[in-house]
Amino acid sequence: MRVYHPNREKAASKAAKATVVLLLLVSAGLVAIVTIGGWSVQQGAQIISIAYVIVYCVMAYYIARWQRGVLPLAAALAILLGVVAAIAVPGWFDRDSSGYAESALPAGLLGLLTLVIVPVQLLLIAFAMRAFTQQWNVEVEMTEDEYRQRFGGQGQDPGYQPQFQA
Repeated sequence: MRVYHPNREKAASKAAKATVVLLLLVSAGLVAIVTIGGWSVQQGAQIISIAYVIVYCVMAYYIARWQRGVLPLAAALAILLGVVAAIAVPGWFDRDSSGYAESALPAGLLGLLTLVIVPVQLLLIAFAMRAFTQQWNVEVEMTEDEYRQRFGGQGQDPGYQPQFQA
């Protein structure tokens, strides 16, 4: 028996998966740059930022492997990060004046990068929820003959998962 995932074959599903993975990696990169660039002036937020980078990278890995279950978690974390980033933007721009401790990157640049995080998180929420509705988990079980007849016996489809019969 073979298990076939028909919804993973659709171009819209492949595009949504790729977009969500890209948005997660871009988000992780932006958070990492802001964290490293402002390390000396951040007040205890480094651990949370590092956790976000790690969690976003792990979620990108699982989504790249068609694991649909982490999509709502990605959207929920994007909401939290988007809100925190929106609140942090004015603080970075305020630090751009004199009298504040210097960070590794200019405060104006860190403010701009933090501002960019907000729309990226909005896009991540939208694409993650769209991908979740595409039902990547739907399975169709077929015999080897049905599979060969449908796909012409050419290699393995991307959604193939061997099933062991007792």
